[in-house]
Amino acid sequence: MAERQEQAADAVMTRIGQAVMLLHGGDREEARGRFLDLWSEIGDDGAPLHRCTLAHYMADTQDDPSDELAWDLRALSAAEERTELHQGQSLALRALYPSLHLNLAADYDKLGRTDAARNHLLQARGAVGALTDDGYGDGVRAAIGRLELRLNEAPPSESTGSAPDR
Repeated sequence: MAERQEQAADAVMTRIGQAVMLLHGGDREEARGRFLDLWSEIGDDGAPLHRCTLAHYMADTQDDPSDELAWDLRALSAAEERTELHQGQSLALRALYPSLHLNLAADYDKLGRTDAARNHLLQARGAVGALTDDGYGDGVRAAIGRLELRLNEAPPSESTGSAPDR
């Protein structure tokens, strides 16, 4: 029974990976369609690792910065459910935190909400210890540094009276 569940989980991650390849190959529309189909299948109660990974990449297919933010917030929310996960899934989600917060910082920056962007950038910087010393980790750390430089040049955003950020 447990082996069958692991195989099903591996199949979901494989399908996510296939859609990611389409995205990175430049076919955003096809990737978005596949991500939406997968989201419909796994639903709001699917495995947190699947929902986090899927939403994380789905955000990259969005044309509207507000939609991108919504998907990145879904990814972070799923990652925060890791308490009931197997050790390996928990570690995988922990390694995503720098990227999740970096993406949220970039989303808020696009929306002109530099205070929220700075907040998530600080959280990204605080989570870099979970990254390994490889191309992925180096890339995320470099992207954090670039966004830090850009935000340091921007004035703080004015309060919009909207709900507080996470």
